[in-house]
Amino acid sequence: MSSAPAKQHMEKESLMKRIESEEEDDLRPEYDFSQMKGGVRGKYVERYREGTNLVLLDPDVAAAFPDAKAVNDALRLLLREKDGRSLQNRER
Repeated sequence: MSSAPAKQHMEKESLMKRIESEEEDDLRPEYDFSQMKGGVRGKYVERYREGTNLVLLDPDVAAAFPDAKAVNDALRLLLREKDGRSLQNRER
């Protein structure tokens, strides 16, 4: 005699095994990595370790800029303005 929770547990395990086997088979046969040449393990590891400085802009801010260059130009201008004001405040 099996309980309902035990049956649910067995069904869940069966589903998980089915999903795992489907995930293993998702690579197409034409992608035979044993035939690839020139692959280098860890080729970009140094870049990865250096990290990145990604910033997510709010939608309204992002809409004001057509591309990354425009964002960087605007920020550089803001920094120059800020530095200019700092120098003016020091001279007073």
